[in-house]
Amino acid sequence: MAAEAPGPETLTVDLGTGTGPFHGGASGTLYGLYGDGVPSRAVVEGMYVRTVTTKAQDGVQHPGADALEILPSFVAAGGKDVYVYLPDHYRGFPYEWPGAAGEERFAGFRQVVRRQVEQVLTLGELASHVVYVPFNEPEGNMFGEGEWSHDRVSWRTDPRPYFAAWRAAYHLIKGLHPGARIAGPNTSILYPEVRGFLEFAEEHDVLPDVITWHELSSPAEVRTNVARYRAWERELGIGPLPVNLNEYAHNYHLSVPGQMVQWISAIEESKVDADMAYWNIAGNLNDSAVEANKGNGQWWLFNAYGRMTGDTVRVTAPHPDAQYTLQGVATLDVGKRQSRLLFGGAGGAAHVVFANVDPEVFGTTVHVRLEEIPWTGQVGAAAQPARLRDGELPVVDGTVTLPRTDLDAMSAYQVILSPGGNGAACLPPSVRWRQTYEAEDATYTGSGRTKNGPEGSPSAVDRFATSGGYHVGGLRTGSDGMLTFDVEVPQDGTYEISVYANSHNEADLVREQGPTNVFLRVDGEQPRELRLPLGYKWAVWGHTDTEAELTAGRHRITLAAQDPDLGVTKGDAVVDKLDLTLRSAEGPALYDAEYADLRHGTRVSYAHRGASGPGVAVLPRGGTATFWVHAADDGEATVTVDRLGPGEGALTVNGEEVGRVEEGSLPLFLAGGINKITVIGASERLIVDRLRVAPSRGLLTATAYAAADGALTGTAKVTAYPYATGGKAVDGIGAGPGNALTLTVTAEHAGRHALTIRYSNGEQAPATHYNPDPICRHADISVNGAEPQRVLFPTTFHFNDFRTLTVPVTLDQGGNTLTFTADELPGFDGQSRNAYGQRSAYAPVIDRVVVTPLAPGR
Repeated sequence: MAAEAPGPETLTVDLGTGTGPFHGGASGTLYGLYGDGVPSRAVVEGMYVRTVTTKAQDGVQHPGADALEILPSFVAAGGKDVYVYLPDHYRGFPYEWPGAAGEERFAGFRQVVRRQVEQVLTLGELASHVVYVPFNEPEGNMFGEGEWSHDRVSWRTDPRPYFAAWRAAYHLIKGLHPGARIAGPNTSILYPEVRGFLEFAEEHDVLPDVITWHELSSPAEVRTNVARYRAWERELGIGPLPVNLNEYAHNYHLSVPGQMVQWISAIEESKVDADMAYWNIAGNLNDSAVEANKGNGQWWLFNAYGRMTGDTVRVTAPHPDAQYTLQGVATLDVGKRQSRLLFGGAGGAAHVVFANVDPEVFGTTVHVRLEEIPWTGQVGAAAQPARLRDGELPVVDGTVTLPRTDLDAMSAYQVILSPGGNGAACLPPSVRWRQTYEAEDATYTGSGRTKNGPEGSPSAVDRFATSGGYHVGGLRTGSDGMLTFDVEVPQDGTYEISVYANSHNEADLVREQGPTNVFLRVDGEQPRELRLPLGYKWAVWGHTDTEAELTAGRHRITLAAQDPDLGVTKGDAVVDKLDLTLRSAEGPALYDAEYADLRHGTRVSYAHRGASGPGVAVLPRGGTATFWVHAADDGEATVTVDRLGPGEGALTVNGEEVGRVEEGSLPLFLAGGINKITVIGASERLIVDRLRVAPSRGLLTATAYAAADGALTGTAKVTAYPYATGGKAVDGIGAGPGNALTLTVTAEHAGRHALTIRYSNGEQAPATHYNPDPICRHADISVNGAEPQRVLFPTTFHFNDFRTLTVPVTLDQGGNTLTFTADELPGFDGQSRNAYGQRSAYAPVIDRVVVTPLAPGR
């Protein structure tokens, strides 16, 4: 008799067993911030980044990410601490500290430490957010066995030189900055010898204020090693001290919600801080941010994680603490009467069970909102999570069961449980149907096909995550190749077609033109040219999207290197997969207020029958409800705050005041990507039901100005770029204020306006190891001759790959002059210069500027 197939696995959330206050520590980043604006304030704040580890100010390890330059904007975005890697003042890894071995090198390093502390002391209150990290991975660097070590003897063999250096650095820092916090030992793993370090530090009164080590291991080892360290504390009679695992997760895990939720669950359970490891480029929150202001799937996972409140509760996984299986983290906020669960890590069928559901909190019926947070690639922007289910379920013997049959191992999922039975109108799924078609399974005709892989996997964590593990090349300059996907759709409709692809920006065939162009047809018709995403290496995935009207049944979608009507491919691309998506009927995006970030006395009420969701947000005077809103592009959107009753409030978008909460909708400018929209109570009580965001009605006048039509001085010049608007843009701006672009723009009324700048930036510095080192260029933008505002522009990976970045400015009614200049930013002392080309003197190539009011009459 054949054995029965195993049933669905079960993930159990025990709402009756709390495990401590929600901590939020997993949202840290190593080298994730390049400078103020890269990534944008909204992206940083909306990811709830708690800690940043980064290089010493004016260090030359990598471009950007200077500790004291990122500090003010990070703290303003709600950040807690900046951990300063003092050895990252130096080039190379292992660190190339100058001098002969031994004391001469350490004497020079002491001067580096002294200068850094003296600079921190000029920052006033901000200095309290700095944590000094004197040594990084000492066993493989300064106190290891290599060429650049202190004496080529590992401290794990003979710890005396390292312990003496630690003691000296500790006293130097504390002597200059008595209130300083110092972190260490910062080993690459929690070696057994760390216990001896703790004994020495305790005996000599040089114990770190924060204990740090790296977990480039697995979520299981996070739990095990934190527990092991806490046992050492008890044995030695120290602590408990704060812990920061300031490098965690592998390249294969980063960007993948289904992988990262496993790490988050272990870190949150351990109640420590942790910073994602830096495997790729600086300034993108470790493959969470796209361009300056967009988030991918991983960003939305951390946004959901950061919005958890209350206490964590026990989650029992079907395979407890086993990586690459279903895992989760959950909270219960009794005051809000909400439970939130994030889970993922396995595909197929599973039951999610909430046990010990308190009827005093939830009643006998619960409202369940289930959302999917999909993988969208390392450089692929994502919209807000997709609503899969919104409805009510009975509580049976204190239990609520949510069955699923179609989990995707690369996705994470969010469940929000609230009281039901209040007459809430349940919403349909936001996605009716979606299907993935792997490129390696498609039919390829013509020459040049390559099947590449396998890419990242549990046995190859240094490689990039890739759908299905393989991808296909062949669409390149001179090719006659065609990739054919035979698809079948369930009904007539408008389908989104997302091509997941990549071109390495440094590849021979890519350098000349930048983005690789290919040609898509549906059933041999509807030809269109697609420009595929660039990345910093091969197999760094983004997506290019288009739409097609499809009838129910079978269709053939082709990607070709030649099209008889449109031309030929230039470049070299690899294709991972094709996704087809049918979304629900057109309508505004809905954001329920009871699920928003509620602060300053705002509470949730479930007493208002007929609300759009299970509850509403009740704002007192000064209370806030913050919504994280996605916009596909820069431009006008129609925003409506649905309220119950006559309360009053104010509305801000990305920190800009844009109007009052009133009946009807407002036309507001939203930046492409992530927007922080906050409702602020201005009366004794304002009841907010939800926020609705709909397409533009054309009420805000947007006027475009070609850079090539501006006034140019010095080396600034009009240059041909095939993918610029009209085929030309302005470069050569910078290396001094005499090399400038000036545009005259007109405003219908005085007030705040958006400058949406279409630009390109392909500058890259020579790197010393595996991290590519693209450089953020900047522009000093002066309005009507006023003091210029410095704006950073992240890499676009090629000077012929154009993106947009929006900058708010104040304009006068009528004519205004905008002047763009640039010059190299000096070091912290105002005089020193970077010797490795890591601080650009130039503005990006500027294509055009679009001027739009932020709101009517503002």
